[in-house]
Amino acid sequence: MKEDYRKNFCFRHIGPSYNEVHDMLKTLEYCSINKFIKKTIPKKIRLKKKLNLPNSISEYEYLNHINKISKKNKIYRSYIGLGYKNTITPSVIQRNILENPGWYTPYTPYQSEISQGRLEALMNFQTMISNLTGMKISNASMLDESTAAADAMYMIYQEKIKNKKITKNYYFFVSNEILPQTFYVLKTRCFGLGINIIKDSHKNLYKYKEKKIFGLLISYPSSTGMIYDYNEIIDFSKKNDISIIVSADLLSLSLLKPPGEWGADVVVGSSQSFGIPMGYGGPHAAFFSTNEKYKRFIPGRIIGMSVDVTNKKAFRMALQTREQHIKRERATSNICTSQVLPAIMASMYALYHGKKGLIKIAESIHTHTKKLELLLINNFNDINQLNTFYFDTIKIKTNFINHKIKEVAERKKTNFRYIDQNYLTITLDETTSTNDINHILSIFYEVYKKKNIKKIIKKNIENRIPYSLKRVSDFLTHEVFYKYHSENELMRYIKRLEKKDLSLNHSMIPLGSCTMKLNASTELFPLSQYEWRNIHPFVPENQSNGYNIIIKNLKKYLKEITGFSGISLQPNSGAQGEYTGLMVIKHYHNSINESKRNIALIPSSSHGTNPASANMAGMKVILIATKNDGTIDKNDFLKKVKENKDFLSVLMITYPSTNGIYETHIKELIDIIHENGGQVYMDGANMNAQVGLIKPVYLGVDVCHLNLHKTFAIPHGGGGPGMGPICVDTHLKKFLPNHPYHPFKKMEKKEMITVSSSPYGSSMILIISYAYIRLLGPYGLKKCTEISILNANYIKEKLKKFYKILYGENNEVAHELIIDCRIFKSIGIEVIDIAKRMMDYSYHAPTISFPVEGCMMIEPTESESKEELDRFIETLISIRKEIQEIKDGNFSKTENVLKNAPHSIDTLTHSNWNHPYSREKAAYPLYWVRDRKFWPSVNRINEGYGDRNLICTCI
Repeated sequence: MKEDYRKNFCFRHIGPSYNEVHDMLKTLEYCSINKFIKKTIPKKIRLKKKLNLPNSISEYEYLNHINKISKKNKIYRSYIGLGYKNTITPSVIQRNILENPGWYTPYTPYQSEISQGRLEALMNFQTMISNLTGMKISNASMLDESTAAADAMYMIYQEKIKNKKITKNYYFFVSNEILPQTFYVLKTRCFGLGINIIKDSHKNLYKYKEKKIFGLLISYPSSTGMIYDYNEIIDFSKKNDISIIVSADLLSLSLLKPPGEWGADVVVGSSQSFGIPMGYGGPHAAFFSTNEKYKRFIPGRIIGMSVDVTNKKAFRMALQTREQHIKRERATSNICTSQVLPAIMASMYALYHGKKGLIKIAESIHTHTKKLELLLINNFNDINQLNTFYFDTIKIKTNFINHKIKEVAERKKTNFRYIDQNYLTITLDETTSTNDINHILSIFYEVYKKKNIKKIIKKNIENRIPYSLKRVSDFLTHEVFYKYHSENELMRYIKRLEKKDLSLNHSMIPLGSCTMKLNASTELFPLSQYEWRNIHPFVPENQSNGYNIIIKNLKKYLKEITGFSGISLQPNSGAQGEYTGLMVIKHYHNSINESKRNIALIPSSSHGTNPASANMAGMKVILIATKNDGTIDKNDFLKKVKENKDFLSVLMITYPSTNGIYETHIKELIDIIHENGGQVYMDGANMNAQVGLIKPVYLGVDVCHLNLHKTFAIPHGGGGPGMGPICVDTHLKKFLPNHPYHPFKKMEKKEMITVSSSPYGSSMILIISYAYIRLLGPYGLKKCTEISILNANYIKEKLKKFYKILYGENNEVAHELIIDCRIFKSIGIEVIDIAKRMMDYSYHAPTISFPVEGCMMIEPTESESKEELDRFIETLISIRKEIQEIKDGNFSKTENVLKNAPHSIDTLTHSNWNHPYSREKAAYPLYWVRDRKFWPSVNRINEGYGDRNLICTCI
């Protein structure tokens, strides 16, 4: 083993060398990794044999392998539309953001002082969305357009219930011209919440006057391209207290009157056309904007403006930041629900082009669409264009049977959207040229057997945007959208923002339950490859054979890792995976006439997003206590099972628990749930402590989700993208999500689950997890788990003399540990003070105040070397000594190096230094910090000021 320790990917990914592993084991008083693991993981749940996966391959072999697979994808010109379009990613954005670890490796900006770059970019995104939609408030992105629409419905439903405007048994009205995939996602959400749904033409809304309708969803333009003037519908809705959600095309809003100006309450959509590749479905940043009435109900996260202690402008997450941990069982929003990296790219696209550039792009698309319409109707007598008004999509009626058009089109490597035998739509985009229009015409010339001679257009083409809906209001007026139109200036702006963010290319990010491991360059290279980036998610099956291979094999690998027989890759976040797993259970209970079961039992040691997911699924959350040793309180568990046995739906556990414990009696608890008619859901947040050593199915679990952005190396991207596939046992397989545009099977059942805009969620980033598994192989995957557990226990051993370590079985912890900071409150030091002081040492803080208030949860991952672990350990020991200095009276409780942390360079270089400690102590507390210093760009931010003075767009 020692000889080939650096020859394969496993030992490039794993941080500690062979000798370092030996030294750490020696510190823990073990002679081998096997004996250490046997002591740590309960014997009765450990795997007896290795995973049945392909052996690892080298990085060179993998890049050849993935390149060969990519060539099986056929890149046709796709004019399908349906929420996905060809677009041009400016090279300066691709090179400096998408391919830059300074942007794709940071985590959610909980520690705002070292996240100012991302936060500013997201503020630009929110400003862009608010400006274009005409709404007051926007959040910092959602998962995709369909889930954004579902979240909008849920938001207005919650607001009306809270304000006692409605009770249950109300209806939600959906226009029959919204995106089909959005309807199915809405239908799934309505089923979970018990909301009635009506689907009909928006023109027929009046017919349902006797129904109790609380909300309405319409499209602008419609899914077939028509631009409607909704004035009468808006008036009717306002008079009847019906809240209005508009699903809008973002680029079209540079030409169209924004929905906020004609009565919308919420506007949702996708920013994919702002330079984000289709990628067979994602990741793409959806948008969500609304008015101030809903500011306390908005899902996801909002970036707000605040100030630091010197009154300097600073950004932070506002309102929702701590919802999961404060509300807990009452939480209705998952703050993990976002697509930060694509949102930042979309915002930079708007900066690069500015208002004039966006209008020019939109006008070019619209002009090409009008030209195509005129050429088609002038050259073919039986072709009619049915959209009176449109932006980029024409709807064609032809007497020719569409399969003949499709046959010729596909032979000419072109995709249209075929509605039925005689109707099709063609959606043009930013990349469309005159040559493309001629190519489209050539298809119809061949179908109609006409000579390839088109009539010359001599007259002006009639305008296809109604005069009453032309945009006259200004947008993108802030200077940030005027300053960076040259590549040089945008590149420098991107770099300035990047330097304000601490990422994995600076230091270890020890966030517990978040698994900030290496995102290897080889895993990410294919994302920039043409064959992976430019496929529409609804193309015919034979055009996506490369993706089909990746998806088929990744499913096979993940089933082998977990032991389950069924899997869906559709959920496009961990939180969405939780929700999907619960919906599968809900449908299962419904199928056996047990629909009354709606209780979710959730131990306080479970992952923080679980209660919000259960609420979104329409379940009632009941928390289960944990004992002083961190394990589930069996007495409280039995009591609550007994009290709720007739209505028990699911037990939601995290394993090992977020307390860092492999609970030995977990199988016994699972059996009790099954005996009482419930199912067991396992949160996959901590799979990094299971892979190769434990299979969830052997614990008796019925369904679990996997965070591919944690255990399986997809980068967190500053707070998204992510993926949350679910794995299920045999009896739940038939309830797995389906999709109206699934390439392999049709929607079969009336109440089938759909949870994402595309069949496989954010399909493009599945390639990363596929690479991770192929590069590591069964041996490497197991070794990663072993080293992640070893690293955590090494930190525990080194810190236990300085901090109280909470919990632990047999004196060992799992892959994460909790240190108790509550004992410092007596001298005025809170856990947040320690977190802020760590920034002065150039470290991101561990997870604070979760799962235990006033504590820190540390997860080192397998990718950190012993040298980096030792620096981190030395940091925490040094801070502990600084705390002791306060306790000893050397510094006051209010004026000390922790309370004033972090120290920005502005503070340290100011002529006035009135602190009782030196500048050197503040800036360079340890000798090695000088060479590794990361400077916070602001001082400690005033958290309350930002909520009291909510500003979430550029002023």
